[in-house]
Amino acid sequence: MGGDGFKSRDTIAAVSTAPGKAAIAVIRISGPDAFACLVAIAGGGAEPRRAAFRAFRDPRDGGLLDRGLALWFPGPASATGEDLAELHIHGGRAVTAATLDAVLSIAGVRLAEPGEFTRRAFVAGRMDLAEAEGLADLLGADTEAQRRQALLQSEGALSAVVERWRERLVAAMALVEAGIDFSDEEDVTDAARGAARQEVEALARDIAEAIADRRAERMREGFQVAILGRPNAGKSSLLNALAKRDVAIVTEAAGTTRDVLEVHLDLDGVPVTVADTAGLRDAADAAEQEGVRRAEARGAAADLVLWLEDAAAAGEPPAVDASRIWRVASKIDLAEASAAVGHRISARTGEGLGALVAALAEAGREALGAGRDVGLTRARHRDAARAVHRQLADALASWDDTPDELLAEQLRAAATELGRITGRIGVEEVLGAIFSSFCIGK
Repeated sequence: MGGDGFKSRDTIAAVSTAPGKAAIAVIRISGPDAFACLVAIAGGGAEPRRAAFRAFRDPRDGGLLDRGLALWFPGPASATGEDLAELHIHGGRAVTAATLDAVLSIAGVRLAEPGEFTRRAFVAGRMDLAEAEGLADLLGADTEAQRRQALLQSEGALSAVVERWRERLVAAMALVEAGIDFSDEEDVTDAARGAARQEVEALARDIAEAIADRRAERMREGFQVAILGRPNAGKSSLLNALAKRDVAIVTEAAGTTRDVLEVHLDLDGVPVTVADTAGLRDAADAAEQEGVRRAEARGAAADLVLWLEDAAAAGEPPAVDASRIWRVASKIDLAEASAAVGHRISARTGEGLGALVAALAEAGREALGAGRDVGLTRARHRDAARAVHRQLADALASWDDTPDELLAEQLRAAATELGRITGRIGVEEVLGAIFSSFCIGK
């Protein structure tokens, strides 16, 4: 699957657990010399897929490194599709470093590159490219909703959708080709082409809907919220209150915030990024002018704008799409808020913050489609789906005038193009970018 312009004949090793002190660390070894490496370090092999307690020794001088568990997974029935060994050792930095150094001292073994274990699994056909991307997202998931979506994709949910699309195209191709086989029977040919056209039209609509639905892709980045308002409206205080720590400097002086400050929050399992921005006013100097420009740009790009206004001095919201603005009155412990605002808060006392957070979580859940089936999660997926949709649209536009043989070939090309999503074809140029996002031991 995917071809192999990737050199995988050597044996690689890396620490697969997080750096730092821990009870256990795992060193992973994959490649043709994995078993020989296990013998050299552990003094012998191990029964496949059964942990064996062993003394691990440095093959250079026989010195004891640690005692732990050795595991052996013969290929191709392993995570990478190759011979694979694991050393489970104590997780101290010195133990881990010494054991890895001993493994790398063995001839033919080198340190793995980022994502190389997963890339070898892809090359061996143990997973397709969409599943590998789901695994990368699973490793980077910060919230429960992101975890669920990434797990679905890593388990093949997106691949299954693409495969169903391909099967529908193959069925349409079969109907068109039936017309070729029964070209002497006009009624059969017309019926087959008509049924094929209905299927292709339905599939084109489904793919168009998938392209238009950006919720799964946005889930990876989170629901984007910008806090806008006049100077001294309490924007930085609100950011600190939401983050539950001092992220932004808060003073009585106007114009303290010059740049965009972000915090990434997990609101009831929904990923939300909240940005504090410079106060909107006629700026006095170049630095503040740039801050105002960035604030306006962030507001224009955000999924939701919290327009913050001092309860004692309510103002008008800026010229931003009204459907994306929530008016929020701040400092309600000092003054009564206008009836025009939707939320009333005090960052100092905490009044109203719980209701605001709950509302943000619900808005994010609705916008990102938390809990729904997985969709197209990356721009790469969307580009491939667009290419397929264009091919189907072209075929439909000239359907009545296109000979059966050429029409079948057009549908076959569209089915092949779907393979770009799962990595069946034409993905060599993106492999490096995809797998480099993984950690070294994955």
